[in-house]
Amino acid sequence: MTRNDCVLVTGVGAMTPLGADAPSSWSGLLDGKSGVRFLDEEWAADLPVHVAAGLTVDPASLLPRTEARKLDRGEQMALLSAREAWQDAGAPQAEPERVAVVIGTGTGGVLTTLGQDDVFERAGIRRLSPFAVPMLMPNGPAAWVSMDLGAKGGARTPVSACASGAEALALGQDLIRGGRADVVVAGGVEACLHPFTLAAFAQMKALSTRSADPEAVSRPFDAGRSGFVMGEGAGMMVLERADFAWARGARAYGTLAGSAVGSSADHITASDPRGQARAMELALRDAGLTPADIGVVHAHATSTESGDLAEAEAIGRVIGSHAAVTATKSMTGHMLGASGTIGAMAALLALEYGTLPATRNLDALDPRVELDVVRGEPRTGRWSAALANAFGFGGHNVSLVFTK
Repeated sequence: MTRNDCVLVTGVGAMTPLGADAPSSWSGLLDGKSGVRFLDEEWAADLPVHVAAGLTVDPASLLPRTEARKLDRGEQMALLSAREAWQDAGAPQAEPERVAVVIGTGTGGVLTTLGQDDVFERAGIRRLSPFAVPMLMPNGPAAWVSMDLGAKGGARTPVSACASGAEALALGQDLIRGGRADVVVAGGVEACLHPFTLAAFAQMKALSTRSADPEAVSRPFDAGRSGFVMGEGAGMMVLERADFAWARGARAYGTLAGSAVGSSADHITASDPRGQARAMELALRDAGLTPADIGVVHAHATSTESGDLAEAEAIGRVIGSHAAVTATKSMTGHMLGASGTIGAMAALLALEYGTLPATRNLDALDPRVELDVVRGEPRTGRWSAALANAFGFGGHNVSLVFTK
């Protein structure tokens, strides 16, 4: 790998059901906290789903009112997380044309779309917000962040369901490797906790309908799992060309060493272990590593039986059973387009700090899962490389490899 090919991660930012920033979210993962709660909103009373993983803080409360009212909830989260990541990276001073933004999302401004449609039906055109269109656009988060940072190297928006945030990181890596950017703010965001989206996923039989103990509902790889818990959140990383970062004396969490973006081209919703395995193989090849080099795997593992088993098969086929595996959706729920970035962040920070969060609620490992899934307490170790997976409806398969 040449100096120009080496892509460093110099900053991280997050808003999750565990905390309003990256440090509190990371601490929550290590402490095994759960962000899943009862849905006690009036609109949720008739839903078949009674739990979800919402943010700990309303993002609108952290922004000036005049700014917040122009932004969809997802745009608010993206802006705050990007600002955090940018400051964490030391606010890189680069030519505006050499700074790019890539922010993925699965549903775009769905809260604005559904909310404004309701306003239109009830009160007519005159009550619609003049900001409705820029609030509902899927590219809105990337556009607002690019304007906030003065980034003129392009504002891109991969929309690949639950793989969107991971694909954004892969695209950011490509921009730097291809010489089109020195710095890229990349990540994913999702704000979709709404009766329509919850009902729609419930109709697919994807969501768990259990609610006796909200914190115990999301249980990836557990024999008693019953579906995933919908969450919301945002995760951002600052990626930099290594020689640019070194020249300015930047600190780095690690290296985004390899990535792969593939399509199963098989089924719109079913998990495909062959396609997932191929993404992992290509990401390893891209990083110049072997399966034996991987010490940590952050699994996509949403807590559905078919999805968990397909990924377990793929990981076993490619990586084997020696790596320590974690599934943090057991704590955050499934943040759809943001989940790939948050999972990547967990894998990266595990390398940096030598501690891997345990998978919550793993009381009885499904005997068909022949992996070393960390449970109980966080695992400590000196790992040099980690792999993070993100898969999405439509057959989107993304794997990322980080090195210490």
